[in-house]
This record gives sequence, structure tokens and C-alpha cells, in this order.
Amino acid sequence: MAELPEATAAVPAAPADLEPLPEDRFAERELSWLAFNERVLELAEDTTLPLLERVRFLAIFASNLDEFFMVRVAGLKRRIATGIAVTAASGLSPREVLEATGAEAHRLMARHAEVFRADVQPALAAEAITIVHWDELEQREQERLHKFFRKQIFPVLTPLAVDPAHPFPYISGLSLNLAVVVANPTTGKEHFARVKVPPLLPRFIAVDERGRPSAPTPTQKGGTQTSFVPLEEVIAQHLDHLFPGMEVREHHTFRVTRNEDVEVEEDDAENLLQAMEKELLRRRFGPPVRLELATGISPRIRELLVRELGVVEEEVYELPAPLDLTGLNVIADIERASLHYPPFIPTTHRQLAEVESARPRDVFAAIRERDVLLHHPYDSFSTSVQTFLEQAAADPAVLAIKQTLYRTSGDSPIVDALIDAAEAGKQVLALVEIKARFDEQANISWARKLEEAGVHVVYGIVGLKTHCKLSLVVRQEADGLQRYCHVGTGNYHPKTARSYTDHGLLTCDRDVGQDLTRLFNQLSGYAPQSRFHRLLIAPRTVRSGLVERIEREAAAARAGHEAWVKIKVNSAVDEAIIDALYRASQAGVKVDLVVRGICALRPGVPGLSENIRVRSILGRFLEHSRIYAFANAAGPAIAEGPASGPEVYIGSADLMHRNLDRRVEALVRITDEAHVTELVELVDRSMSHETSTWHLEPDATWTRHSVGDDGRPLEDLQASLVERHRRRPERTR
Repeated sequence: MAELPEATAAVPAAPADLEPLPEDRFAERELSWLAFNERVLELAEDTTLPLLERVRFLAIFASNLDEFFMVRVAGLKRRIATGIAVTAASGLSPREVLEATGAEAHRLMARHAEVFRADVQPALAAEAITIVHWDELEQREQERLHKFFRKQIFPVLTPLAVDPAHPFPYISGLSLNLAVVVANPTTGKEHFARVKVPPLLPRFIAVDERGRPSAPTPTQKGGTQTSFVPLEEVIAQHLDHLFPGMEVREHHTFRVTRNEDVEVEEDDAENLLQAMEKELLRRRFGPPVRLELATGISPRIRELLVRELGVVEEEVYELPAPLDLTGLNVIADIERASLHYPPFIPTTHRQLAEVESARPRDVFAAIRERDVLLHHPYDSFSTSVQTFLEQAAADPAVLAIKQTLYRTSGDSPIVDALIDAAEAGKQVLALVEIKARFDEQANISWARKLEEAGVHVVYGIVGLKTHCKLSLVVRQEADGLQRYCHVGTGNYHPKTARSYTDHGLLTCDRDVGQDLTRLFNQLSGYAPQSRFHRLLIAPRTVRSGLVERIEREAAAARAGHEAWVKIKVNSAVDEAIIDALYRASQAGVKVDLVVRGICALRPGVPGLSENIRVRSILGRFLEHSRIYAFANAAGPAIAEGPASGPEVYIGSADLMHRNLDRRVEALVRITDEAHVTELVELVDRSMSHETSTWHLEPDATWTRHSVGDDGRPLEDLQASLVERHRRRPERTR
């Protein structure tokens, strides 16, 4: 495989007589992840938030936990079973981690169900949005649902019996099911059957105030009564249609979660595309890792399911019906403006907005004037990055486009632009990461679609996921070839760009253009000796480059200079970087971390991390941008470093082993002083005592600070940024 460049310079060495760091300095990452999801649940519990947004946070919590079991718990169980599991950095054995996460998951799932039952559901009912049981419907409503069942539901149901001629059926992961006991009225003999609730049908059936059932849609407006019946209850009331001539004695709902992590031995895979497709088929049959049962299930059916599915007691979760609250999204989508966040429409970045004109500005001309720093979703993705690629595809002067695709959306305008460019005769390279978790099948489809259009599709470097977010456009201009670049922190995904906070840099800087050319050559061919000017590239120079800069700050602090580190990431668990931050704190460096999710660092520990603070922001948008900033007050001790003054990077890499060791990541150094100031100030605002945040405590617990000492709400940073961009003069340069 191609070699990635080594770090190129040393920094002043730390004193050799430093005391060893304590062994208990790392928090357990799996418990930290569950603590992150608990913060999501706290948003669902927050009565100051709009009601339907609280409903959505309940659905997000459920979806997050599904993925946690499918990947993290499943992976831990697999490593224990194969004997390759090792003691975690926290000091817990693999079995201790499994037991601790299981106990915490039981607690959180029970709390989640109770929040819905006792708090959110009554609040919905007060707004004339009810989730009702079958026996709570009026007779005319039941009659209409009888017809709806016969026409829309019954034809797609498949009951599966269990008897000597029919073994226990395979239960697919995340499927909702009915366990049914029927009896022969003549002999009295009982039989077990399973009925799968079809996943392509609406999770909840909407029944309007006239009793007409329908699939829920996001266009139900006004304050009229809207009732929802869980799909499984409608099916349960019609089981006699599925088992005619039999007596239905009992039925219970259950749900199974399976190991759905994908592993492909790339060195042995002649064709990565085909190997991935085979692995996706195997994923469907992964072993169960969680069994959810509706409370009230009979002991004998419980025992049968536990035995046949091969789960242990600790993997069984009994919860109030309805199970699978990911389906609450259909209710959260109801259009009731008073129950949602205020509407928000992203604005065109001021440097990309044509003066006194509704037509898009020439993006290339704007980039030639100066670098453009984008902050999504406040800056529109469609009128910036998407327009950049669409103009490149249509511009006769553009000769080539090179693009990474980690995740993208259905009917993607980005993919369409690449296809248009290829069909116009341009050289187009798409680096499609088909191992992007849970988007593998979609990315395989995109890869084939692009290949059919004449795009050169490659899958990167064997053994590494290509996670960097890069676009390179080569354009013929009067003074020769010019390279235009986009380096971002988020995926080229127009839908998530409206709900994720990300940064991106549009530039025609010569060094960045040369760096991206070399990196794309390395990803598509062989360029082992590539060196970079403004990029740090994982897996070779991101960790070492960040540690060098942290150690430079420590040396500056020991020499009496101003020294600080400000970082904003999704997760922070890499032990080498955390240890460097601990050493920097001991040297007197002020360290601020904004971490959305997992954090294995313990701040505020005497003698270890008194100078480290960690905050977390969750809200309307998913915080996704990565920012790395260093005071650099004493000037460069690192090759290619800037003169004295803050040194700031943005890019795709989090502080996790997978990002730093097993992925191709790119961080780009920001050189425009105004952009440097903007990014540093964003981290400072995120850390401010005036901003609503969660604080990480020394014992690895999180506490929410949303109300000031005077009892007034603290600043919602995302809402403030929305308001600032709404007031911003959009059509000025």
C-alpha cells in the first residue's frame, strides 16, 4: 500500500524527570458514550424545548442506542468470545465493561420509556396528538381500520409457525415482531407463531378526527385532533385473519438487535466491491446482542424466546409498549409550527452572494479574491459547496474534478454534478468509501452509477477508510492551470448539511492545491514520498503533528510565554494525545475542549489536569466540526509552521484510534487572520460560562449548566448563531 508521510520536525523536548501519570487517568469510553446519549435524553426531558423537538430527541436516543448495541456491544462480545479482548485503557476488563454498559443501558432504556409514558405522551395529548390503544378507539374508527388492514396491511404479512416441520424462524435485526400463541379448537393443542411487523409500513397509523386512517405524513397542519395507533396493535387485533380456524390465545411484542458490524479482510479480497456485498449479506445473520420484550409477556413465551434466540438474561430488556421508539420520528414530523424550533433558512455566504442579483455568483472568481470559510448549516451548503461543484461540472475551462465521497444522499446533486462533468469529457475521479458504516449498500450503488457514467472510481488505500472531505477542481485560466479546493469537516451530504454544524474552506492557495493533488495521487495510485505544506494527514502525521504542537505549548508555558490549546471535536479518546494534554496542563497550559460525544479525559484532577476544562453542546443541530487551535506565541518550533500567533486547523479527524490509525484524514491549516479569529472565538464562546453547556467533572460525570445564577436561561449558542446569520447583510461582499 502507499506510504503516508512521516512527521518532519521535532519540538523542544519535555523535561526527562516528569513523574509518571496515574494509571486511572482515563474514563471508560463505552460508559462515556452512554453518558453522551443520556445528554440526548436530557434534551427530551427539557420542558423548555418545543414539544415535537422533544419527541425527536426521544427517537434519536433510541436510534443511537440501537447502533451502540449493533456495533460497540456486539464488537465487545465478539472480542471476548474469540479471546482477543484486552483490558481497556480505563483499567476495566472486557467483561467488566460489558457488565457496566449493560447495567447502564438497562437504566437508561427504562428512563427513556418512562419519559415518553409519563411526560411526553401526556404533553402530546394536551396538544390533541394522541397515541391510543385499539380499545380506546370509537367503533367507527375501528371499522375504518378494519378496512385499512384488509387493503394495506394484510397482503404483506407472513405468519411463520413453529412446530416439528417448521423450525424457529430467523428473526432479523431491529425488526418488531409479534409472538403469538394459537390453539386448535378441536384438540386444544397450542402452537407458537411469529408475525413480523413489516418495516416498510408506517410505524404508527394516523387516524384523523373523522376516523380515517392513513400513513402519517409531515403535512398534517393546524390544531385538529390527530390520533396514532401503533401498527402492531392493528395487526394484533386481526390475528384471526392470519390464523383462520385457530383460537388466538395470547400475543406479545418483541424486538431483536443483532451484531451488524462489517468486517472485510481486504488483503484477501480480490474485488472489494464484491467482498463488501457478501459481507452485507452475512451481516443480516449476526448473533443477537439484545432482546427487547414488552412488559407483561407470559413467562413461558419469554423463556421460549430467550432459549431460541440464544441470549442471556442480562441481554433481555423488558419495557412498556410500544417498543421501538425510533418510530416517533413520524410524529415529530407533524407540521405544527408552535411545537417546533422557529423556521431557519441558511443564507448564502456573503463572499458568494452576487450583489443585487438572485443568480449565483461565479464561485471561482470569489475564491480568487480570498479564501472562503464556511460554517454550515448557517452558511448554505447548496449555494456554496454544491454550487462550486455544479459550476465546475458546467464550466468548459474546468479540465478535472477529484472528489472524496464518504456519505452522500439519495438523488445527490453532488453525484449528479460528477456525472455531468464526466459526460462533458472532463477527467473525474471519485474516491468512494464503500466501508462507511451503515451506508455501505448505498455507496456501492453510487460507485456503480458513477462508473457507468465514465467516472474513475477508486476505493482508496487497502486497510484504511478514506474519511477526509476533499474536492479538487483543476481549471485552465489565462495565466495557466489553477487549482480550486474545498477541505471540510463534514460529508458531501446535502441533507445532513442542513442539520450538522460543519466548517469548510474554499481556497485556490497554491500550497493547498499542491497538497490535495499529491494526496489524491496517493489515494488513487502510488506516491509514497509525498510531502505536504498545509495539511496534516492521518494515519502518519495527524497524531504526531498534534502532539508536537501540544508539546510546543508546554515548552512555551515553561519558558513563561502565553500558552493555550483549544480543541473542538466529536470524540476524544486517543491516549497519546490525552497524555500530551495532561503534560501540557501540568506545565501550565490552559486547555479547553468542546466534545460532543465520548471523552476519556478527566479534567480538573489535582496534579494532573487542573488547567483542562471540557464542555459539551447538544441542541437543534448536531455539532460535527473539528477545530484544533494553538497559541503559538513563541513562534514556530515545527517545520512548515506559521510565524508567531495562533495556529488553527480544521478537518475530518476526531481524537480516536480509528481516525488516527485506520483512516485517511486531512486537517488543513487556516492562514487568513480573520478566519483564525473567527474559529478561536467560536471555541471560546462554546466554553463560556454564559453559554448553555454540559460540564465534564473529574469523576467522568456530566452536569448540565443551562440556567445562570440569576435564574435566567444561559445563551443557546446555536440559536444565537442562527439569529446572527439571519441579521447578516447577505448581499454584500
